[in-house]
Amino acid sequence: MSYRVPTEEQALAVESFRKFLLAEVRPVARTYRDRFIPKVTMRELTQRIAEFGLPGCTVPVEHGGMGWSYATQAMLFEELAACSFDIALCVMSNMGLAATLLDAAAELRERYLPETLAGRLFGANGLGERRLGSHGTEIAAARDRDHLMVNGAMTGIINGVYSDVFVCAVRTESGLSHLLIDREAHGYEAYRVDRVALDAQSTTQILIADARVPTTNLIGEEGEGLRDMAGLSARASMHVGVLAVGLMRVALDESIACATKNIGFGKVIASHQLMAAKLADMAISTDAARLMCQRAFSMRDAGVCCDLQASMALAFAADAAVRVCGDAARLHGASGMAHDFDVERLVRDAMTISIMGGAPEMLQLGIARALTGVAVFE
Repeated sequence: MSYRVPTEEQALAVESFRKFLLAEVRPVARTYRDRFIPKVTMRELTQRIAEFGLPGCTVPVEHGGMGWSYATQAMLFEELAACSFDIALCVMSNMGLAATLLDAAAELRERYLPETLAGRLFGANGLGERRLGSHGTEIAAARDRDHLMVNGAMTGIINGVYSDVFVCAVRTESGLSHLLIDREAHGYEAYRVDRVALDAQSTTQILIADARVPTTNLIGEEGEGLRDMAGLSARASMHVGVLAVGLMRVALDESIACATKNIGFGKVIASHQLMAAKLADMAISTDAARLMCQRAFSMRDAGVCCDLQASMALAFAADAAVRVCGDAARLHGASGMAHDFDVERLVRDAMTISIMGGAPEMLQLGIARALTGVAVFE
């Protein structure tokens, strides 16, 4: 697939978004560094961010979105990821909600999509094959006429504390199904689980006890949830890959600034051959990860299946982010692990991505299976 130079419209959209992020979002992100961002503050940010196309970039105009390409969305999302990892996680969850609502019945779409696109409604995502049964947590739903009685729990849910709705996979008599649960109307509890590198966004344990949810809140046909898992996984993989690219971009910028200003053995660090080579390797890894992610998004724009390419992009980007951010910390010396410098946080965020997208070894097994058609013994 040939490389496409960003159009003038894309360049203008990205540049205006970057200026907004630097002026309005980065100061807030720095204020709450390693502290939970209050929901009212996060909502103010997401409403402003929504004006620039996230989460509505790829949503068709007839449904209230901008109707832009996935490639454009990737460019915008990279800017947000480079500005604030935690805020990007929140917006990523809301992008997932918007995409899911497009596949929902008209009643659900009309009720929830406009507020989601405006940045006023927060969604948490409990979909994905990797979540099913993890740590003994699963959600079951028993039919009660035209309602489902829902019980269960899920852990490690991003955006859970903020969430107004929870879209999750539930077990019904017909099999795996996808269901939207409204926090106010149907009820669920969300508890913060503080974890390294996610203090400002927070992961959550969601508990659901005897929530009575109408069957009209099912997304897709009952029992057909497993069929849609591959597409959902690919969509998530591409965005998590772009998160990694954003981190690497910041790590590279910080490293170049350090290497061109600081002196070592009588000359600037960047003039030492080993340091110069390290910077070059960091730039190569960052650009390669970006191109792999952009390929997957471009394939999606073209209507071509990109499941394999999305997994490859995530596997490479997640591994490269750990390496590049670690190199940035080492290049800074003792300052690389000091809280006063951004690179210390970048290392923690990169490690989070390598776990969030699934263990690299599991991604490799999936890629190998797609290439050979042979199930690998796990």
